[in-house]
Amino acid sequence: MQIKEVIVVEGKDDTTAIKRAVDADTIETNGSAISKETLMKIQHAQEKRGVIVFTDPDYPGRRIRAIIEEQVPGVKHAFLSKEKTIAKNGKGLGIEHAKDKDIQRALADVYTPKSDKDEAPPIPLDTLVMGKLIGHPNSKERRTQLGELLKIGYTNGKQLQKRLSIFQISRQQLEEAISQLDMEDK
Repeated sequence: MQIKEVIVVEGKDDTTAIKRAVDADTIETNGSAISKETLMKIQHAQEKRGVIVFTDPDYPGRRIRAIIEEQVPGVKHAFLSKEKTIAKNGKGLGIEHAKDKDIQRALADVYTPKSDKDEAPPIPLDTLVMGKLIGHPNSKERRTQLGELLKIGYTNGKQLQKRLSIFQISRQQLEEAISQLDMEDK
């Protein structure tokens, strides 16, 4: 599987995992303190070939993703769940621990967020409450499953409405995903 875009990852081990799974070039951020030089490289890559941000499913990974998205509009995003990035010994989390097939699937399901002016209207909060995605004892688990179903990654309750809008998830798509979650709960 060849990827034309440049994939932005956090470190060398992530690059190794990406290159093991697909034919692609990477840019490493070397942690969550992204330098101006690295942002300039990412901007240049976006202009020339396009960029896919593929960071770990943890706070530093989400922070890197947000910085890049703010500084380099139009980048694409690939996501993997925490469960698919846990080290075999259970003592680590990251893209470098993912199986090749999971990396390939995530890169095949890349999302491109739309600009603020192109965002879908926000899904009403009552829809999220009724879907047990916020304000319910199992909300976190359901949001995790929803992120995998819709291929938009995990988000907390506060970010969910915005993420659905950015990725232009329609109310109908959300309701279908909620129905699928409800069927799996039975």
